[in-house]
Amino acid sequence: MIKLFTDSDLDGTACALIAEIAFEDDANVTHCTYRNLDRRVEDFLQQNTNDPVFITDLSVSREVEQKLESRYQTGSHVQMIDHHATAMHFNEYEWGFVDPGKEQKTCAATLFYQFLLEKEKIERMDGLEQFLELVRLYDTWDWEEENEVDAKRLNDLFSIMGRETFKSEMLRRLTREPDSFSFHESEEMILDLEERKIERYIHQKNRQLVQTFIDEYCVGLVHAESYHSELGNELNKRNPHLDFITIINDGSRRVGFRTIHDEADVSEFASRFGGGGHPKAAGCELNEETFPVFVEAPFATKPLKPDADRNRLNQRNSETGSFYENHDGKILYIRPGRETEWEVMCEGEIEDITFHCFEDAERHVKRNHQAWLRSDRSVIDDFVRVLPLTKDQVMERYHTMIEAMLHQKEDAL
Repeated sequence: MIKLFTDSDLDGTACALIAEIAFEDDANVTHCTYRNLDRRVEDFLQQNTNDPVFITDLSVSREVEQKLESRYQTGSHVQMIDHHATAMHFNEYEWGFVDPGKEQKTCAATLFYQFLLEKEKIERMDGLEQFLELVRLYDTWDWEEENEVDAKRLNDLFSIMGRETFKSEMLRRLTREPDSFSFHESEEMILDLEERKIERYIHQKNRQLVQTFIDEYCVGLVHAESYHSELGNELNKRNPHLDFITIINDGSRRVGFRTIHDEADVSEFASRFGGGGHPKAAGCELNEETFPVFVEAPFATKPLKPDADRNRLNQRNSETGSFYENHDGKILYIRPGRETEWEVMCEGEIEDITFHCFEDAERHVKRNHQAWLRSDRSVIDDFVRVLPLTKDQVMERYHTMIEAMLHQKEDAL
């Protein structure tokens, strides 16, 4: 019997699929999370069996690590295979193999497959390799850079079908159709419906997003139980001024971190709370230490309002500047300054800082004032209240009027 401990996500499930193809009925798979991995491995070790043991896509604690080393030194088989940079220290052991990849990011399933190929425990299968490449692309988020949408759709199918049904279907398909892998027509239809459902979910959660500072990072927090990867990625893109998105799953008592920025390493941030993962996707437990930080402290904070997205006048990066507001009622104005610089005016006062581009000025306004782009209607209503003009007149003369104001004294606005 071959014992495999592996993660419960798509990558971990692909490892289980490989084991069942390679070892068939001799594969005994246990899906784990970081929370229960140590206990389950210890329970297995206490059975004192000589069954070969593999651990993929997860890493045990230092205490269990020593127990595995003792087992290996007695001549029993141990093999750990992972791709997370936070697990690199396992390479110090003969039974440890961790490779995040240099020229190309790796996933646990591709590493496990290559390992078994080298040991001649599995035969090469074109369909399986195509499947595993989709798993790798999704798990590393290379799919977005390469626009390989099928990788995301594979994970969507995994979520819809559930782990065991998905694994059974993929096992059946890959063994019957070993030369290639593709979605069936019925699956394509289901995935199209799921994509629209995800879009609605992301729109809803974007309106629940709360912004706060944790340590040196400006963070967006949201409570969600579904579509964590898609949600984290899209919320990052809609709110690029945030260093990363924190997704709190109260039901599973997990906290996930996602970023699209190279300067924010969420695996290092997660390690501060006993977690780990990838530089752009990581997580930790929601426990007595993390609950006050991610739930209790920001509880009273109001959600961010999205930028007005149908404006024709007050637009981002306009030559005549852009107006923002926040929950405190402050009006902020990003305006072009001297030469190529940009300035920020808050409540009629120029802030003592200039920016080389509009994006930097907007980032400052959003991070430090938690502000959003005002709607045309709000801006026009304010001008109507202070100027002897109708709404139609303000709209007609909008850019000309603001251009004239820019060349007057600073208190003209």
